[in-house]
Amino acid sequence: MSRALLVIDVQNEYFPGGAFPVTHPTGHLETILSAMDAAADAGVPIAVIRHHQPGPDAQVFKHGSEMWALRPEVEERPRDLLIDKSLPGSFTNTPLTDWLEEQGADTVTVAGYMTQVCCDTTARQAFHRGLKVEFLSDATGTLDVSNKAGSVDAAKLHESILVAQQMFFSDVLDTAAWRERLG
Repeated sequence: MSRALLVIDVQNEYFPGGAFPVTHPTGHLETILSAMDAAADAGVPIAVIRHHQPGPDAQVFKHGSEMWALRPEVEERPRDLLIDKSLPGSFTNTPLTDWLEEQGADTVTVAGYMTQVCCDTTARQAFHRGLKVEFLSDATGTLDVSNKAGSVDAAKLHESILVAQQMFFSDVLDTAAWRERLG
């Protein structure tokens, strides 16, 4: 098995002061950072993915803004590739597929934000491309959501996505178990 770690959208917009501060699970940023460190130590290639909303009138994830920027703790860590995307899926209109092929990766490990949007979409896209997917339950995160369709608290939303991922698309595991796989 040859894997690559995908660190998705760990940007200031998802922290206090941003539009979508992630609240669940606790310790999500530290866990993402520990996964990055473990991957670097094990020689696992790391792709960091950053989202932006297209257009000059973007209200969130505005390219070049402070809220669009990667968290400093992620920015300063080693990575093999930085990808900018403008849609939820990390494969859509990006070089990710080609890069994974160059790495010889047959497995991707998903970490980052938000569990139900970009992480879920990316995991499904990877599965559709014939890749194995590991979805880190404690290194992905979300927040309470309310909209015209209803409302759900962060813990229930996170759990429902993990259950759906494990049902068909991904091997859902925590970061400690994943580090053991790295050897």
